[in-house]
Parts: sequence; C-alpha cells; structure tokens
Amino acid sequence: MSKNINNIFYIFITAHLIFWTLVPNLTNQNLPLDTIEHLAWASNLEWGFNKHPPMVALVLEIFYQIFKSQDWAYYLLSQIFVIISFYYVFKLSKEIFNNNLLGLVSVLLIESIYFYNFTTPEFNVNVCQLPFWSCTVYFSWKIYNSKEVKFFDCFLVGLFAAFGFLSKYLFIYLLASIDLLFIYLIFIKKDRKFDFKYFITLEVFIIILVPHLIWLNNNDFITITYGLARTGLEQSSLIDHIKFPLIFLLKQIGILTPFFLLIFLLAKKIKLKINLKDKKLLFLLAINILPIILMFLTSVITGSKIRTMWMTPFYLFFGILFVYLFQAQINVKKLKPFALGFIFLFFLSPILYAYVSISKEDKRTDYPGKEIAIKIQYAWDQQFDTEINVVYGNEWSAGNLSYHLKSRPVWEEIIMREKLDQLKDYMCLDNVCVGSK
Repeated sequence: MSKNINNIFYIFITAHLIFWTLVPNLTNQNLPLDTIEHLAWASNLEWGFNKHPPMVALVLEIFYQIFKSQDWAYYLLSQIFVIISFYYVFKLSKEIFNNNLLGLVSVLLIESIYFYNFTTPEFNVNVCQLPFWSCTVYFSWKIYNSKEVKFFDCFLVGLFAAFGFLSKYLFIYLLASIDLLFIYLIFIKKDRKFDFKYFITLEVFIIILVPHLIWLNNNDFITITYGLARTGLEQSSLIDHIKFPLIFLLKQIGILTPFFLLIFLLAKKIKLKINLKDKKLLFLLAINILPIILMFLTSVITGSKIRTMWMTPFYLFFGILFVYLFQAQINVKKLKPFALGFIFLFFLSPILYAYVSISKEDKRTDYPGKEIAIKIQYAWDQQFDTEINVVYGNEWSAGNLSYHLKSRPVWEEIIMREKLDQLKDYMCLDNVCVGSK
C-alpha cells in the first residue's frame, strides 16, 4: 500500500511538471515579465539588485549557461522548484501521519491553491522561495521532533534559511515564526532544553548572508527601500490600518476557496478540536498560521498594503494542517468525491491558463521579443563588425534583448551619454541602446 501511494505521488508531480512546462511553452510567445527582468539581472550578476536579493538571478544564470534562450527551460525550472517543495511537504506529511494515504491527500490538496498552479510558469522571487521554505520547515521539524539535536539538521536549516532569505526578505516571517515556537518551548513552557547546536543554524545563516549584507550597505540599502515603497507605507493614512488588513484577509479567503471546497469533499462533518498540548499540531500551527498572523499584524500596525503574490510560499503546508485537524472526520475508504474534485481542478487550471494565454493579445507574454532581437541584430550587422556585448534600457525592453540576442549582452539600466561615448560602437532605437565595448 505504501509503495502504491509513493507511486501515485510521483505520478502526480511528474504530471504537474509536464503540464505546467508544456502549456505555457506552447501558448506563450515570450517569457513573463518577472522572468525576463530577473534574467536581465542575471546577465550582470551582483550580490543584490535594486528590488531583490541575488538568489533568483543566480539560479536563472546557471540555467541560461546550460540552455541559453530556450523558453521551455525556464518554465521547467519553475516547475522543478515547485515539485521539490511538494516533495518535502510529502516527506513531512509522512512523518506527521501514521496513515500514508492522508499524507498523500495533504499534498494533493495544495495543488488546488492558485500559487502552486496558475502562477508557477513565471519564475520569480516568489517561486524561488518555495523549495527553501519547504526544506527549512522540514529540517526544523527534524530538530523539533528529535530527542537529540543533530549538527547536520542545524546546518541544513541555516543553509536553506539563508538561501530563502536571499530569494526574498519576506522569508523572515517563516524564520520568525519558527524562532518564536522554540523560544516558547524553551523559555516559557520550559519543556525543552536549550542546545548550543542551535547556534550552528545562526552561524551558517549569517556567514552565507555576509556578502549580501556588505553589498546592501554599499548600496544604501536600496533593496529594503524598494520593498518598503511597494507597501505604500509612506502614503498610508489612518484608514489604511483597517482597510488594507481587511482586503488582505478577503483576498486570502478568495485564493483558498478551491482548497476549502476540497476539504469539504474530504470531510463530511467539520468538527474542529484544537489541543495546544499536541506537539505535532503546535508545530503545524507555528509554520502555517503564525506567519500569516505576523503578516496581518504588519498590515494593521503599519497600514501597509500586502500584495497577493507575496503570500506564495505561506500555504505550502496548509494541506497537512487541515488534514491533521479533520483526520477523525475523513473516511479513507470513501475518497471518490475528493478524487473527482481534485482531478477537475488539476485539469481546469492549465486549461484556463491556455485559454487566457491564447485569447488575450495584450499580455507581456505576447511581446515579440525574439523578432525584435533578430531585427536589432540585422541592423547592427549592417553597420558594424563587432559583437553586441552591452544593452542599456529598462528591464523589459532591454532585458528581452539581453535574453534573445545570441551574444548575451550584459544589461545595464541607465543610458548615459558618457557610457555610450566609451563604447567602440553603439546604436540606439526608441528607449534602448546596444553597443560593443
């Protein structure tokens, strides 16, 4: 039985990977905005960028060095990150439940959440967090659930936590939640002894972050300034402390509606009993509910706007939490309604994605990036014998040229006369300049 369940899981993640790699590749003419933007950064790697830390650009550049400008590779990359996160959710679910079938169900449930299907073709900082989020949670559980704290588990938590933070600073909400859980157990509840091996996690985390922190200091903390600007914090008014938190809650309910419909099909009676003395439940609440509460409180206290996509990794373990809460009401012999609901949603999402991609013609993914690059290259070859190795302009227009041109020119955003005058050859069209150093 256990082997069959494992096989079903691997069939599921394989099908997910194939569908969500093929559908966008067949229906989109160009890579999405964020992917092109991050590929532009990747052409000129640094320890940080004006909007985000460097991990997303580093991963994309590794893939570019292997696959060059083949769009399907970046859709594949995105799905690899998704299924790695699913894999560690499944690993944790098998340790939480004595019933492997409930573990599988808890993973299938999160496929119904918008963040893990419809939005995944766009490889960006949100998708980049997913495997690091799931790995951080899983190895934190290993520490939490073990009688003896192991060096290697602490090392891995520090490693994946640092990688997650270098993907997006909002990863701090998960880290704060896990830290609060351990602080509660050690210093308040006092049913757990402090272990100096915990410092290994902190040391690894800080050591990995050092180059980025130096870059951040040298660049006037520009990434943090950008993040704060995105919240609308500077323009917030008193009403925003109520309005934005309410909008945040309503959006989360809307996003989770398909998930709750599957829960309804799974459990005939919804009876909720919460026992905070339950060790497993306490951990699940800490990694699922506490980060959302902290995000909500951030909006309440600061009056800032929480953007929907920021919540992408927050629901990875929601399936485990809700199956654990309602496991007494779930009849594992009568899962047909749930299976039918899951299959319906599983196929509906890529169908809707394909429909939107094909029917709407004013999207970024309809941009003729490859054709424009061919025309630019032709015009360049008529005038110069040199190779295009630098492109100036915004991250979309110039970023597309950096990606599509075979010479893979380095992207720089600001067009300055002084910079152009230092080039051997250059050519400007509209808001983009290409050149040879």
